[in-house]
Amino acid sequence: MTRVPSLTELENKQEFLARHIGPDAEQQQQMLSAIGAESLEDMTQKIVPESILLKQGLNVADSRTEVEALAHLRSLADQNQVLKTYIGMGYSNTHVPSVILRNVLENPGWYTAYTPYQPEIAQGRLEAILNFQQLTIDLTGLDLASSSLLDEATAGAEAMGLAKRVSKNKKSNLFFVSDGVHPQTIDVVKTRAVGFGLEVIVGPASDAVNHDVFGAMLSYPASNGQVDDIEQLIADLQAKKAVVTVAADLMSLTVLKSPGEMGADVVFGNSQRFGVPMGFGGPHAAFFATRDKHKRSMPGRIIGVSKDTRGKPALRMAMQTREQHIRREKANSNICTAQVLLANMASFYAVYHGPKGLKNIATRINRLTTILATGLQAKGAELANDTWFDTITLNVGEDKDAILANGVEAGVNFRRDLAGQIGIALDETTTREDVAQLFDIILGTDHGLDVATLDSEVAGFSYADNLERTSEYLTHEVFNSYHSETEMMRYIRRLEGKDLALNHSMISLGSCTMKLNAASEMLPVSWNEFSNMHPFCPQDQAKGYVAMIEELEAWLVNITGYDAICTQPNSGAQGEYAGLLAIQKYHESRGDAHRNVCLIPSSAHGTNPASAQMIGMKVVVTACDSEGNVDMDDLRAKAEELSDSLSCIMITYPSTHGVYEETIGEICDIIHQHGGQVYLDGANMNAQVGLTSPGSIGADVSHLNLHKTFAIPHGGGGPGMGPIGVKAHLAPFVANHSVIDLKGPESGNGAVSAAQYGSASILPISYMYIAMLGNEGLRQSTQMAILNANYLKARLSEHFPILYTGRGGYVAHECIVDLRPLKESSGVTEMDVAKRLNDYGFHAPTMSFPVAGTLMIEPTESESKVEIDRLADALIAIRAEIAKVESGEWNETDNPLHNAPHTMDDIMDPTWNRAYDRELAVFPTQEVRNNKFWPTVNRIDDVYGDRNLHCSCVPTEDYV
Repeated sequence: MTRVPSLTELENKQEFLARHIGPDAEQQQQMLSAIGAESLEDMTQKIVPESILLKQGLNVADSRTEVEALAHLRSLADQNQVLKTYIGMGYSNTHVPSVILRNVLENPGWYTAYTPYQPEIAQGRLEAILNFQQLTIDLTGLDLASSSLLDEATAGAEAMGLAKRVSKNKKSNLFFVSDGVHPQTIDVVKTRAVGFGLEVIVGPASDAVNHDVFGAMLSYPASNGQVDDIEQLIADLQAKKAVVTVAADLMSLTVLKSPGEMGADVVFGNSQRFGVPMGFGGPHAAFFATRDKHKRSMPGRIIGVSKDTRGKPALRMAMQTREQHIRREKANSNICTAQVLLANMASFYAVYHGPKGLKNIATRINRLTTILATGLQAKGAELANDTWFDTITLNVGEDKDAILANGVEAGVNFRRDLAGQIGIALDETTTREDVAQLFDIILGTDHGLDVATLDSEVAGFSYADNLERTSEYLTHEVFNSYHSETEMMRYIRRLEGKDLALNHSMISLGSCTMKLNAASEMLPVSWNEFSNMHPFCPQDQAKGYVAMIEELEAWLVNITGYDAICTQPNSGAQGEYAGLLAIQKYHESRGDAHRNVCLIPSSAHGTNPASAQMIGMKVVVTACDSEGNVDMDDLRAKAEELSDSLSCIMITYPSTHGVYEETIGEICDIIHQHGGQVYLDGANMNAQVGLTSPGSIGADVSHLNLHKTFAIPHGGGGPGMGPIGVKAHLAPFVANHSVIDLKGPESGNGAVSAAQYGSASILPISYMYIAMLGNEGLRQSTQMAILNANYLKARLSEHFPILYTGRGGYVAHECIVDLRPLKESSGVTEMDVAKRLNDYGFHAPTMSFPVAGTLMIEPTESESKVEIDRLADALIAIRAEIAKVESGEWNETDNPLHNAPHTMDDIMDPTWNRAYDRELAVFPTQEVRNNKFWPTVNRIDDVYGDRNLHCSCVPTEDYV
């Protein structure tokens, strides 16, 4: 008789684990045999140093099924109260067009794409980002725009940094900030100024000219809604050699004269209200524009137009934040990710509505605000501002609490952080009925005001006539072509088809951990209770949000071995900055403010030294040995020499070279003996979770790339989250917030991001990831990441030299393939191999980092044995192609590697006369024929792009 499984056996809570991990049990055994291990536990003992292995397992939670995890998260979401918000302060309700919500935000073709470092297979998202730059250029009235920054507040901090770099008033260290700037921006600017050794003074905008400043920050409109003509003030400041930066509202610039036309040097702000949900603070894409003369000092990435080898227009990152990997501590910024997915959404919003649609939205918002203001004034209400775009501030004195309470009872939130005042900010979702309700809440129900009557009686602008925008914007055809949903849907799909994302094939980038972003993890991002909450709403309305964040923080505490988590940093590089800031505050609290030296191994990520210089630290590089490990003798000598001034060390573990260094515990001990702190870069946490932890190793602080290890998708270059874990002695010194005071950190601590929880709306992704995997699943995922890397290494090592290995010849979760010997023997470069992989349907691994002339490969735990074998087969086939160049069968330029990637233009070329046939060019294997990805441009000419910098949209006819 056949045995029927028990109910307990049938209710297997590990069902998600089997869906998250690529190889099944049989495939796992085959792979283990290939690397010389009997089991995952045997493999772990062979690879991970015993001294750092956890003695006890994780204590996160038992795994939940997808259905159970979603149900539990729904119960938390239901605790949130999503009221109608008029809080403003840079966050607005917005209608996310359904065609963009479904086809971009919820589409893995957009959210699983990687940063476009391989532009030939990223032309779609590059075009969307270029549209964002054009949108920014047109509305700000400036020459050049970046492809997005993290949020408005950090963009403001970057504006101050640019002002200091380019100002001709070199003797001044004083930066003026108007008190009309949003308070969270002032907070972040003040925090950033400390590391740069700058002094910030805040006051009325008109007072700026009374100070000897290198730069000034104005707001247009002001945070309280006031819209002033700042043209003369800008001129007066510039006459005193000050660089003038302006915080602006993007929607208002469709009807207001642009700051660029007024003479501003820099304009920045938040693009959130262009169809991106508030999400309790993010993620949102900041915009940043400046004049052409300042382009070399721009923070962030810039997309530019170049051409391919056939002369066709082709897009690429013309100037990019990877410059920090070259300039390191001399870099302009430590930015690693931007909010590209959200910038894409904002650009599509502008494309969908077009200039007429946007102006109509803005005019309607302003009209409703004018009706509200006029009605309130008619009934004796006193306004703090006499001009406005969408925001008015009321002087309500002792009536404030009653009005706020009336609002909450009616399901409405007003701005409440101003003494004796309330702020009311309208947006595109506001209706006539909403304005009528506002009259009732503020004046009582017997006011006698009628919205339609006021609309017929009120005339004129709500700001000075000379501030009406007369210049044209968004004249490019892309903003005037796709206004029906059918056309918009097809435009989005056309761009998506130009991009290779995880929904096509694996992306094996070392240190970037392009793992599965499961659908069940992504679903809650779109829930109303998570997506439509204002970050500065009364926090008792966000009980579910806070409960979810606190539970996630508790899980991360257990996973990392730390004592506290700060979830405010909204990128890995921001996490580095926040962690180093906490270290410096800790030293200062002990009277050790002079400790300012940061030791960094030469193998470190480029953001490490860039982050250190932002704190004002002096970077001292320590050597690595021939095996890629930290040179212990050099480390000891420098720690001893710099003992009195040593602040910290920044070290990545496993190392950037993909190896578990045996000496990590000793490194921590040496630093501590000399009074320093250990910052352990969390980029490679995917090789730690459940096996070891930064806290147990001996580190004091780490950032966690939730967009790597904990499954938040990369989104074409963001969103990102970089919470930091800290030991108890550092916990009081992590970031707090000036608007929402957080429990734990000291109240005086400055913010590092605009919102108190950073990009809170994507935290449910990591929450679901941990909840569904549970204790066992998290540990097994780490083991599978290690197994997949070592299996790939075993397959490739017969054909390519593997640069670094640990004990037993094993690697951690990634391996480095050394192509330098092949370049010497054949002339084939790492670039050639990377581009040829495009022909095989793969995104290239990380190229020339951390060692020039190499490829760093990380398969992650999510990829199946079939897909890993497919990548290995492709690389082995490419090695055979290189052999034909080595033998002279193909010369150094007439071969499929040098000419890769190949496009439809190649196979349709009637003049084809190459030494290899077209079929080999585009269908090198049967697998490729079965699932062909077509690059839409040939190899891009970077030199041409560098010499002819063009960073705005090009006419369609140029592509013909």
